[in-house]
Amino acid sequence: MGILDRLSTLIKSNLNDLISKAENPEKMLNQLITDMRTQLAKAKQEVASAIADEKKLQADAEKEKKQAEDWERRAMLAVQENRDDLAKQALVRYNEHLTGAQQLHETWVKQRAENEALKGALRQLNDKIEEAKRRKTVLVARHRRAEAQQRIQETMSSIGDKSALESFERMAEKIEDRERKALASAEIHEDLSGDTLAKQFQALEHTGGVDQQLLALKQKMGALGPGQPAAQKQIAPGQSKDAAEAELVEDGEDDEEVKET
Repeated sequence: MGILDRLSTLIKSNLNDLISKAENPEKMLNQLITDMRTQLAKAKQEVASAIADEKKLQADAEKEKKQAEDWERRAMLAVQENRDDLAKQALVRYNEHLTGAQQLHETWVKQRAENEALKGALRQLNDKIEEAKRRKTVLVARHRRAEAQQRIQETMSSIGDKSALESFERMAEKIEDRERKALASAEIHEDLSGDTLAKQFQALEHTGGVDQQLLALKQKMGALGPGQPAAQKQIAPGQSKDAAEAELVEDGEDDEEVKET
């Protein structure tokens, strides 16, 4: 296989196909780039040799042409000197060198065309190497993602037996049911134990205590204007209504004394 054929094979290679067939795409890409660089270096050397041969052909063609021109000039000189015999011999040499020059020129033209194709192939190969380098990271990342997805699918497939998960769900439902029953039992126990009426009054006393504190705070700050009712004193647990009213009267008398003073 010639150098041009080897370059064409590398240039036409599909990187995606190579990646899909490789067990280790990252290693495959690195090896591919290394191989392409090696081929590129060899191709450069061979193309350089071909270009050197081309230049030699061009020089040989020019040399033959120049010699043909020299023998033509000598033939003309022999004619001027009436030496037809020498003129004929000079023309024979002229024709030989002219034919050689034409053949070398044709060979040089073909060689130059092949060298241009080789240089184009070299440029394409170099572009391919740069493309491979740019796409390497992306392709490897895609492959790793595909591998991760495959591992996830395999893991999910390996959990094909759902009996363990179903047992777990049943156990969770059983625990939640026990929790609900325990809360219900506690609620029933609370409803059946203790004096519910006393509990209701305790709640009212707690609320009333906050209201009394608010009114006392307003009195302390002087926020209650004239004519506003004084804070109603809450009946303390175990205190009779008459005792509470007596305390309210005493508090009112104290307030009057303060005002007179």
